[in-house]
Amino acid sequence: MKKSWGLYLLGLVMMVAMLGPGPAYAKAAKEIDASVDVALEHFQKNVHDGKNLLQKAKGVLVFPGMIKGGFGLGAEYGEGALRIQGKTVDYYNMISGSLGFQLGGQSRRVFILFMEPEALQKFRADPKWLGGLNASGVLIDAGGEGSMDTMKANQPIMTFVLDQKGLMYDLNLEVGRIHKIQK
Repeated sequence: MKKSWGLYLLGLVMMVAMLGPGPAYAKAAKEIDASVDVALEHFQKNVHDGKNLLQKAKGVLVFPGMIKGGFGLGAEYGEGALRIQGKTVDYYNMISGSLGFQLGGQSRRVFILFMEPEALQKFRADPKWLGGLNASGVLIDAGGEGSMDTMKANQPIMTFVLDQKGLMYDLNLEVGRIHKIQK
């Protein structure tokens, strides 16, 4: 009986993450763009070779204020912008749900760098990624130091997580979805 109850909760979390809100209109485009500008400045200053990485990237999706909270069940939400050659081309939100041992809340900045044109094109064609990035992506948790393993520097998609503020302990299964939004 306990196994079926856990599977039920897992299914519920997955449904919320996958079927959650599509287009959202919470923040104005100007507000998102201003937050993205500040986040990109921070990235360049605090990630080793950050300016060079941004120049090499074919596109960068920036979520400057992802908010995460959980107590058994967890959720995370944020809005951001996709920039190509320094200009905003689209706006997105990311929502995820999680189930597992977790407690607390935190905010963080998420940067998804598309290093190859094919990776950017594939994302723009279908941005609804589930369960993390995808098989070709790599997550770099830069923490406060902004350092990264050089073995990860040649990936088609690189994701950086910076500025984890708050207190959050988690060991869980997480699924998420990225939605294109209209501004």
